[in-house]
Amino acid sequence: MTTMKYEAKDYKSGQLVRWCPGCGDFGVLSSVHKAMSEIGVAPHNIAMISGIGCSSRMTYYMNTYGFHTIHGRAAAIATGVKTANPDLSVWVATGDGDCLAIGGNHFIHAVRRNVDINILLMNNKIYGLTKGQYSPTSSRGFVCKSSPYGTVEDPFRPAELTIGARGQFFARIIDSDIKNAPDILKQAANHKGTSVVEVILNCVIFNDRINESITSKDVRSDRTISLVHGEKMIFGKDNNKGIVREGFNLKAITIGEGGYTLGDVLVHDATTTDPTVHLKLALMDGNELPVALGVIRSVDAPVYDEEVKKQIANVQAKKSTRTLKEFLMAGDVWEIK
Repeated sequence: MTTMKYEAKDYKSGQLVRWCPGCGDFGVLSSVHKAMSEIGVAPHNIAMISGIGCSSRMTYYMNTYGFHTIHGRAAAIATGVKTANPDLSVWVATGDGDCLAIGGNHFIHAVRRNVDINILLMNNKIYGLTKGQYSPTSSRGFVCKSSPYGTVEDPFRPAELTIGARGQFFARIIDSDIKNAPDILKQAANHKGTSVVEVILNCVIFNDRINESITSKDVRSDRTISLVHGEKMIFGKDNNKGIVREGFNLKAITIGEGGYTLGDVLVHDATTTDPTVHLKLALMDGNELPVALGVIRSVDAPVYDEEVKKQIANVQAKKSTRTLKEFLMAGDVWEIK
């Protein structure tokens, strides 16, 4: 039996891609196409579900099954799709507004249930489709059309929300990192359960260069760290910086200075069930500590759709009822003439 080989182009639809020139979504779309070709799941065995927003247009650009749902409801629809057809590879394309505002409740419960879906959370810290209002991830003091004097709210941090909802997989990528992002997406797809991949995204129109302090070429190596399970947490332009413990906290150090050696640098363990260090890593903000990229948490746990399937099989094995008609006709039945 010959195994079908797929290329990135096999996952591209014939639709004209309608995003603003320079939008970070282009890079994400390219990474998704490449990742899917390497995963090797046939296009007809994939479903891309989206809500409302610029990122949610991704459904149209995939040569897969797709469902462009209503605002904030993508995670709920994806849960139904996966539970009804567990053999499908189900993806969710969503943004910080769609997912964490009106869709926040659906998001945390999909994560809590550990449904086997892959959530791509494009975070540009702005409402782009509706023309530049602040979103649930906009920083306190952010000035825009809907907060001309600055927001007076603290933002959601997607990693904190995910892990707080008992999430078992969280990763982070940069929209333009087409070299490394496909591998992270592959790991998300291969994880059994809900995977959440936060995409650090640039909105060239309404929030341009919002991430420049960590993504620009001249500072990125010193202000971000790519975590790899089982490897030392090393970063920096010269690979001479590392993450160590300092009491209950993490600290960035220069190897060979202040008495610190390579042996002091932490080894990343994405699979430990205790989320304490994962959360600390995920909340590093690029100031004193570098922003963590890559797979931060990847833990095995019972999967919702698999558990539902087992439960149905167990109940069916104990009952003779097999069809809806049999169920409706079971018990006391009488005729009225």
